[in-house]
Amino acid sequence: MERDLIEYIAKSLVDDPSAVTVNAIEQDRATILELRVGAEDVGKVIGKHGRIAKAMRTILSAASSSAEKRVTLEILD
Repeated sequence: MERDLIEYIAKSLVDDPSAVTVNAIEQDRATILELRVGAEDVGKVIGKHGRIAKAMRTILSAASSSAEKRVTLEILD
C-alpha cells in the first residue's frame, strides 16, 4: 500500500512517469522504500529546500501508522 502511494505521488509530480520506480526492502519492523526517478526530475520530487520530500515522508508516516511498522523513504539519484 505504501509503495503504491509513493509511486502515485511521484508519477504525478514528474515529467516522465515511466522512469519512476519504487523498490521496497522489507525488514523485521521496518520497510525502506527506494524511489528512483529520471535525472531531470529529481529536483521536482525533492522540491525547494526538501519540502516535497518532507511532505511525502509525512504522508507515508501517517499511512503506515496503523500497521505499527516504520516506513522510510529514500530518494536515489
